[in-house]
Amino acid sequence: MVDKRMTEDEVIAELRDGMTIGIGGWGSRRKPMSLVRAILRSDLKDLTVVAYGGPDIGLLCAAGKLRRAVYGFVSLDSIPLEPHFRRARQSGAIEFIELDEGAFYLGLLAGAHRVPFYPSRAGLGSDMLLMNPELRIVVSPYDDGEELVAIPAFELDAALIHMNRADAAGNGQFLGPDLYFDDLFAMAAAKTYMSTERIIPTENLLDEGPVHTLRIPRIFTDGVVEAPRGAHFTECPPDYGRDEPFQREYAATARDPGAWDTFRSAYLDIASHEEYRRVLEARS
Repeated sequence: MVDKRMTEDEVIAELRDGMTIGIGGWGSRRKPMSLVRAILRSDLKDLTVVAYGGPDIGLLCAAGKLRRAVYGFVSLDSIPLEPHFRRARQSGAIEFIELDEGAFYLGLLAGAHRVPFYPSRAGLGSDMLLMNPELRIVVSPYDDGEELVAIPAFELDAALIHMNRADAAGNGQFLGPDLYFDDLFAMAAAKTYMSTERIIPTENLLDEGPVHTLRIPRIFTDGVVEAPRGAHFTECPPDYGRDEPFQREYAATARDPGAWDTFRSAYLDIASHEEYRRVLEARS
């Protein structure tokens, strides 16, 4: 099997300005934060991010990397609305497509299945159609003639996901309570890059979880990054929970440009994920 191990910076070197990037996880849960931070310290710009959003979207908004966000929600979970995203959304700093969670899922599913859209009743009679005039209504070709919303496939240039365990070939394993549709992100994207808490031998992938936890096949993975605490400050159970004090510190920076500059200097404008981990250790 091909060895697909990479560093964060090697992954980001394969991305380009203007790309559409899917980011896995859910709110403030198992986000590929070491890869997001690598984007922040890069020259990438004008990105479109597709995500069940959390601090990934917020940080990219705050750093001026984001042109457009496509989302079902943008939340820090224990803080209901991501504050940096709120500022960008309310000020008109970013373009956006807001879908309900089910419609967002269908966009991912259509991308993964390589079909142009999936029909749905979701959105009929709701403001989702008013807010997204580009959505189309289609008529069932069968005798019922039902009108349905056509949810277009997400066309992802790349996907970034984070798993609890992986092997060097790109097989990924989640050990927490939910996969969060990361398999669909991997299947829908032209290229998928996976960070992981630990790279282990393939034969050991079932030591900590049953076979159903092996949900990212290597055929959908183009690069694997070993990044212990790579989802910090979001949660990544059973390896660690959300760092709530750190998250509150981050959220507070949306109200104070000086606090954002201090936070960015301390935690984001650093050379690597290894340096970030050293900063966290010194902080504790």
